[in-house]
Amino acid sequence: MPDHIHCLFLLSPQKSISQVIKQIKGSSSHFINENNLISEKFAWQTGYAAYSVSESVVGRVFHYINNQKQHHAKKSFQQEFEEFIKIYGIESP
Repeated sequence: MPDHIHCLFLLSPQKSISQVIKQIKGSSSHFINENNLISEKFAWQTGYAAYSVSESVVGRVFHYINNQKQHHAKKSFQQEFEEFIKIYGIESP
């Protein structure tokens, strides 16, 4: 998707989510900029959202991520995010 990315991974107990995200953002930014993959300098936005999922739904989450393009053709990321916040009673940032 052009405006966000979804990652599904098993988090090691020795690493925090912030350490993993920092490494992902840093490594990918460096790779994109070193290889001139886009005309402007690439930088990630500040912040991220992270959610844990139980092992029983990993397959469904994987399927969702694999089919993002079709999913977001029906509903924008912003619409989906707002629905998620409303459903789970999370305070919007």
